[in-house]
Amino acid sequence: MSKKIAVLITDEFEDSEFTSPAEAYTKAGHQVVTIEKKAGNTVTGKQGKATVTIDKNIDDVQAADFDALLLPGGHSPDSLRSDDRFVNFTKDFVALGKPVFAICHGPQLLISANAVRGRKMTTVKAIAVDLKNAGADYYDKEVVVDNDKLVTSRTPDDLPAFNRESLRILETL
Repeated sequence: MSKKIAVLITDEFEDSEFTSPAEAYTKAGHQVVTIEKKAGNTVTGKQGKATVTIDKNIDDVQAADFDALLLPGGHSPDSLRSDDRFVNFTKDFVALGKPVFAICHGPQLLISANAVRGRKMTTVKAIAVDLKNAGADYYDKEVVVDNDKLVTSRTPDDLPAFNRESLRILETL
């Protein structure tokens, strides 16, 4: 059955960390909905290879409207976490027990949402210490799955494993 996946994204996202999962989810029959400050905005990846037209304004969505959340990396998560609306949206997802898929710097939103303590996770090396300091159980592996509710990976090199595990979880919902 088709699932609806929210994506919190803004400028300077890591191109492939959005395009690869979005393509895999769409190919599997799921709906990908991009969310930023303003619907209709166009955001650009930090490599300049991908542009995304935003589907929904953060003020017009609720976590309850979606089945899963994708947090691509790059500079996007760091920019978004300075806005409480994106942090609260992430908190709500975790509170509802819905799956979250975060790669590279994506866990920065989970750290700001105070949602990593005691969770098994991985991330890009640059913020591994932040994840540990926030109370996560850190593993330096291509993909880490915590209770089939949280999938994390380190870099674009890990996308095949990240996509495989997130698709597996989507199929169990």
